[in-house]
Amino acid sequence: MFLPRRVAAPDSTGVLHARLAAYPAVALLGPRQCGKTTLARSLGGRYYDLEQPGDRLRLDLEWSDVLNDEGLTILDEVQADPQVFARLRGAIDADRRRNGRFLLLGSVAPALMVEVSQSLTGRLSVIELTPLSHGELADEHRERLWLCGGFPDGGVLTGAGHPEWHLDYLSLLARQDLPEWGLPARAPTTMRLFRLLAAGHAQQWNASAVGAALGLSYQTVNRYVDRLEDAFLIRRLPAYHANVRKRFIKRPKLLWRDSGLLHALLGVSDVEGLLRQPWVGSSWEGHVIEQVITAFAQNGRRVAAYHMRTGDGREIDLVLEVGTELWAAEVKLTTRPQPSHMARLRESADLIGAHRRFLITRMPGTIVNGSDVLCDLSGMLAHAGGDSA
Repeated sequence: MFLPRRVAAPDSTGVLHARLAAYPAVALLGPRQCGKTTLARSLGGRYYDLEQPGDRLRLDLEWSDVLNDEGLTILDEVQADPQVFARLRGAIDADRRRNGRFLLLGSVAPALMVEVSQSLTGRLSVIELTPLSHGELADEHRERLWLCGGFPDGGVLTGAGHPEWHLDYLSLLARQDLPEWGLPARAPTTMRLFRLLAAGHAQQWNASAVGAALGLSYQTVNRYVDRLEDAFLIRRLPAYHANVRKRFIKRPKLLWRDSGLLHALLGVSDVEGLLRQPWVGSSWEGHVIEQVITAFAQNGRRVAAYHMRTGDGREIDLVLEVGTELWAAEVKLTTRPQPSHMARLRESADLIGAHRRFLITRMPGTIVNGSDVLCDLSGMLAHAGGDSA
C-alpha cells in the first residue's frame, strides 16, 4: 500500500490491523507531523479532528450515526476533547463484540493516557508511531535519514527542508503545544532547554547542571523533561545494573529521538558538516539506538532497553532484555572495526551475563561468530525483527 508522505513498514501496518481486529479501539500515539493522520485516513471511515471546534460539533451532532456505523471512526488529536472518552466507553460497552470501531490519534501521551486509564481500560490497545524509520525507507532515502531525521516533511524524502523545517517545528511546540500540554516555561526558556539537551545528547543526564544554566531547580528541569519525553521528543535510557562486584552508574542517558531535530539545534545542515563535529559519534550512537528500539516495536516484539556504565569506565551503549535473553550492543562510527572493539564489548557484556553481543558499525554485512555479531545497522534491525540468520 502506498501512502503519500508516509510509507508504513509492513510489520507496523500489520500490528495496527491486528490490533484493530482484536480491540474495539486502538490509540495511535506519536509526535506531531510524524504521519499519524495520513496513515489513519488511508484506512477509510469517518474522520474528526478534535482540535477543530467544527469537527467537535459535527461529532456531537453525528454521534448516533457513528454508533450505527459498521466502519471505522477516526478521532484525531483526541486529547483536545477529554469528554469524548466517556462516550467511547459507553459505546464500546453497549456492544463489546464489535472490534475495530475507533482509532484514536494523539500527539501527547500524558493527557491521553490519564483519560484512557480512567475510561477505556481493557477496551483499547496503544501503539506508538514514530517518524519514518530505516525499515520504512528505500535505500536512496535511508542515506538522508541520519542527517534529516524521519519527519516526512523534514527532508528525508526530498532532500529539502532541513534544518529550517525542524527549527520551525520546535518553535511552534515551544510557543503553543508544550504549554497546552503542561510545560509552563516561556518559549525562549524552552528553546534554551532544547539546545542544552542537544549539547548533552547521548550523555548521562545531569538535571542539576542544566538547571543551573537555566536558573531553575533540578526538580523543575526534571518536570520539564518529563513533558518533552511525553511529547515523544526525548528518550531517557535508564541505567542497567547487575548484582556483581562492580559499582554501576545509575544516571540515565538522555537522547533526542529524532536526529534531524538534534542536528538542527546544533547548527548542522549537511553530511560534510556533521562528520566534522566532535560529537558525531554520539549522534550516530543515538540514531542507531532509536532505530533499533523502533524496529522491535514495529515487529511487535516487547523489549526493555538500557545503557550500562560502571564506576571504572566499562560501558555498553545499549542493553536489551529480549524475552529471556540479554543482548549487549556497542555502536561504532567506523567502516573498519578492530578486534579490540569486540574484545572490549565482550569483557563488558560478560559482567552482566549477556547472551549475545552486537558490534554495530558502518561496515556493510553481518558476521556471526558464536554469540558475537559484527553487523551494520541493517543487520542489527534484521535481528530486531527476529531474523537471526
